[in-house]
Formats: sequence, C-alpha cells, structure tokens
Amino acid sequence: MIASYQARCQKQVDAALEPLFTAPRVELEHLYAAMRYSVFNGGKRVRPLLAYAACEALGGTAQQADGAACAVELIHAYSLVHDDLPAMDDDDLRRGQPTTHKAFDEATAILAGDGLQSLAFAVLANEKRNPHDAQIRLSMFSALADAAGPAGMVGGQAIDLGSVGQQLQQPALEVMHRHKTGALIEASVRLGALASGRADERALAALSTYARAIGLAFQVQDDILDVESDTATLGKTQGKDQANDKPTYPALLGLEAAKSYALELRDQALHALRPFDSAAEPLRELARYIVERRN
Repeated sequence: MIASYQARCQKQVDAALEPLFTAPRVELEHLYAAMRYSVFNGGKRVRPLLAYAACEALGGTAQQADGAACAVELIHAYSLVHDDLPAMDDDDLRRGQPTTHKAFDEATAILAGDGLQSLAFAVLANEKRNPHDAQIRLSMFSALADAAGPAGMVGGQAIDLGSVGQQLQQPALEVMHRHKTGALIEASVRLGALASGRADERALAALSTYARAIGLAFQVQDDILDVESDTATLGKTQGKDQANDKPTYPALLGLEAAKSYALELRDQALHALRPFDSAAEPLRELARYIVERRN
C-alpha cells in the first residue's frame, strides 16, 4: 500500500512544486536552476507524504494540503543544501547526485537555500494553495516558522555542530534530534492536519504524539543505516557520522538496542493513532515504513 500511496503523493507534490521554479527574469535563471536542482534531485518526499496523510486522516482531501506539502519539502531541501556545505557536513553526494555546491558552487548553493526557505513561506501565504481561512493559514505559517527556526531545525543543527567529538547521553542526543530532524516532521503532520480545516485540539494532540515518535524514529533509523548500509544504497556518504566522530544512537546504545528503540518508537506512534479510523491508515503505514526503509 505504501508504495502506491507514496508514488501518488510524489507525483502530486512534484506537479505542485514545478511551477515555482520558473525564473521571473533571465538574470535569475542560474539561481532558479540551482533551486530546482536541489528539490528535484530525487528524495522520498516523506514530509509531503505526512502532510497529505494527516490531512486525509481528518477527512480532508490531498489537494487541500498541496501548500503544506510544498512548504515542508522546500524547507527540507533548503536544509539539506546548507547541511552539505563545507562549513557544515562537507558532503559531496546527496541522493546519489553531486550536492548543490558541487553541481554549482558554494555561493550559489547558499543563495539557493535562502531562496527555497523564503519560497516555502510564500507558498503558505498563497490563499489559492491553502485554506481560505486566514487564521488557519496564520497558524500554519507560525508552525512552520517555529519548526524551521532556531527553536527547531536550525537550533538542532547548531547543537549537532557543537556536539562533534562529545559523548552525549541519550537525553541530550534526543534533544538534538527532536530539533534537527523531528521538528520539521512534526510540522509536516501539523500543517497537513490544519489544512484539512477539521483539526480540533484533541486530534492535534494525538497527531503531535504520533509525529514526535516518528520524528525521532526517523533519526534513529538514519543512524542505523549509516552503520549498516552502503554509499550506493544511501545516496550519500556512508559512515560519515562515525568518521566525523558524531554522537549517534548505535554508538550510544549499541546497534541492536538502537534497532529495538526504533521499533519502540514506531509502536508509540501507532498507539497514538488508535482514536482514528481507516482514513489514518497511510499514517500508520508511514510509521512502519520509516523504521523499515533501507535508505
């Protein structure tokens, strides 16, 4: 089921993203080409899938979540462009392709990331792509800003850079990853739910519990794959975390305990969805997929 759902959602979000990369002036074509490259160089589109699935779980349509899906993918793409820069993780490969600063140059990559970040909020501000209710759009805007900014993803990256070579204990490691990875995953679910126009506080609370669990599970599985997989499968340099002496769950807990923890987080996510009917089945399948994926 998840493969067909993923294919449908990928096709939908890609169609919604495509018109955003037409340069308004000939002088900007190089920048827009770098922005487009950063978004369309592969990727599983997990965050848009979560936005669509959350919207549908509350009785909305996928089309209602187009703005949310585009916005979270644009933020995710911008974060990867900047994360790969020499001043950050200094990676040459992303999704099996040269990273943006390798395909273009460092300055263009920085500007492309900046452009993608701004574009995400422009998409959410667009009434045609989002709920007509201005208050709902404002809530979506605020949720994405919180998740992407210094109290969320950017803060997590700062903690990550400051933790190289340190022996973090599990609570500190989880703080880092709930910010760096989990915050945007949580925002993806929340934005999709809000886009449905049917999100009450009880539903949002349950979905938040679900999203917190899968957000952390996603990072735990990433750490496992960095140990177990290979560069060709991952589409990025395997073993980079260990080589850079970064704190990871396998390093802290051991590989088998890390795998058990990922499954525990999956079960927490599934438990949070008990109040929902079969419309939430894609969310359940995504929780399973996150800890079973191989790249």
